Amino acid sequence: MAASIETAPNDSSLPQKNEGRRKTVGRIALVGLGAGALYGAWALYDYQTVGKYMQDTNDAYVKADGVTISSKLAGYVRNVAVQENQTVANSSLLVQIDPTDYDTRLAQSAAQVDVARATEAAARAAIAEARSATGQARAALDASQRELAYLNDEVARMRPLVTSGAEPKQAFDQLIANRDKAASDVSAKRAALAAANDRIASAQAQAGQSAAQITAAQAQRKAASVDLDTTRITAPIGGKIGNSTVRVGQFVQPGQRLMTIVPTEAIYVEANFKETQIGLMRAGQPVTVHVDALPDVDFHGTVESITPGTGANFSLIPPQNATGNFTKIVQRVPVRIRINAGPESRKVLVPGLSLTVEVDTRAAKSSLDAIRKEQEQVAAK
Repeated sequence: MAASIETAPNDSSLPQKNEGRRKTVGRIALVGLGAGALYGAWALYDYQTVGKYMQDTNDAYVKADGVTISSKLAGYVRNVAVQENQTVANSSLLVQIDPTDYDTRLAQSAAQVDVARATEAAARAAIAEARSATGQARAALDASQRELAYLNDEVARMRPLVTSGAEPKQAFDQLIANRDKAASDVSAKRAALAAANDRIASAQAQAGQSAAQITAAQAQRKAASVDLDTTRITAPIGGKIGNSTVRVGQFVQPGQRLMTIVPTEAIYVEANFKETQIGLMRAGQPVTVHVDALPDVDFHGTVESITPGTGANFSLIPPQNATGNFTKIVQRVPVRIRINAGPESRKVLVPGLSLTVEVDTRAAKSSLDAIRKEQEQVAAK
């Protein structure tokens, strides 16, 4: 049986293959290093020109300035015209308080106005009567003064006649008595005229008091009318009803919260950025908003305003870092953002939703140079 003969591999070809593999790996590594260097250079350029100006935070929420609806008056609820989550227009009826008591008060106030007007009319009539009496008293005084003047003339004429004996003394004494009586009558008529003038002043004072009573009664009537109108609680703004706690038949007190109206058409975003992120943030800069409820949709908006202080500065008890041990904590500054959302989007963007916000601050790059120049000028002074 013939033995098989195996041919041994050529040992000289192995070094050549290994050398070729090393060259290939070297080329691949070189290409990889080159690609990595290019990518790194591109990434650095992108960060220096774009990335470092993009400020983002996930401490952001949808907001709306809701209005709490409360009752101005006390009373029983007769009707609740809206339901939870219902959309209402401005000035729509929300709640009707029982108006019976307030309608009665309005009628009483109207009656008080009528009474005050009747009193004023009586005072005006008293003024007219007092003026007529004054005219009569003045006429009577004029007559008495003329009579006194006549008697004085008679006394002066008769006095020399009595002295010469041409006229009897008894007649002269009677004339003197009549003159004195006329003088007393003049004094009495003057007093009567003064009393009549006083009655005019008193009647005019009563008329002024009646006019003041009319004004007060009209004010009470107006207040009663306002209270009656206030029994109809209407919507001060348009929006959606939320957290309604009022029920028919419930007795409500003044200031008691009944429901809240959320203006869904006036939603905005409040984003809390770190203090290290707001150096170049300005109103009007573009914003990209990512909503957790809609992860595949990007919303756009604009920075509307930046709060003039950190959140801690407006807290109920601001921190006092001048006492105790101090640990530096990065503060956050609330930024208000106007979001561009249509009717369909607003159905989802309800207040309280969590967001991720990214602000493009590249437009404010030139402000850094302005700040540096300003500080150089200050230092030079």
